[in-house]
Amino acid sequence: MKACAKAAGERLPLPLVRPPTGRALARSFVKVSRLPSQRTKSQVSCYTGVSENAVHRIEATAENIFPATKDHVTKATDAINRGEVIAVPTDTIYGFACDACSAGAVNRIYEIKGRIQTRPQAICVADVSDISRFALVDHLPHGLLDSLLPGPVTVVLKRGEDSILERSLNPGLDSIGVRVPDLDFIRSIARGAGSALALTSANLSGRPSSVSIRDFEDLWPHCSYVFDGGILPSGRAGSTIVDLITPGVYKILRDGR
Repeated sequence: MKACAKAAGERLPLPLVRPPTGRALARSFVKVSRLPSQRTKSQVSCYTGVSENAVHRIEATAENIFPATKDHVTKATDAINRGEVIAVPTDTIYGFACDACSAGAVNRIYEIKGRIQTRPQAICVADVSDISRFALVDHLPHGLLDSLLPGPVTVVLKRGEDSILERSLNPGLDSIGVRVPDLDFIRSIARGAGSALALTSANLSGRPSSVSIRDFEDLWPHCSYVFDGGILPSGRAGSTIVDLITPGVYKILRDGR
């Protein structure tokens, strides 16, 4: 990856983007992302808008909080299939998740966060092989996605014309950020739902990310279930966001964990 360090975002020979492991590639991305020659325009912002819409509220009791274990995957999956929003741990921070193919569920997440609906959300899928159902991947070098994922990386790809994702998810954009977290619980939920999960941080827009369910306790009433994975060790850093839309070129949009 030394040749890559000349200028992040420049066209790369394909062999240079085939590192041995996902973590190695993620580390290399971070190292070159802030060079003086870097001209990549960041597409990541801090959102502070507050929705005036009525938000769906659920009475928060101990009955709504469960450990993030395999014993409760079915409960989470059933909630997703009913079009509800749940709070889950990931391999970085806590997130709100719902069915990415449900307009009502996607809009509810925007309302809970007080987020402007033109701001992007990512999706989470169970396995790397699922990504092609929702985004274009044929232009990528063989093995690249497998070297990055599962892991704390969001890959930005062009949304396929035949994608079944809800159009209210990232309206006006032809791209989508895709995650395959290195955490069995959330991947099992996506696998059980048979679809992609819309996924965003479990906080009000503009507030710090959550590494404990107590960090977003005021938002529990808006979730059908809150799944507790303990205190996460990410230091409130989200995933590294890598733009892979252009063949042979990568751009670092955000340094993460």
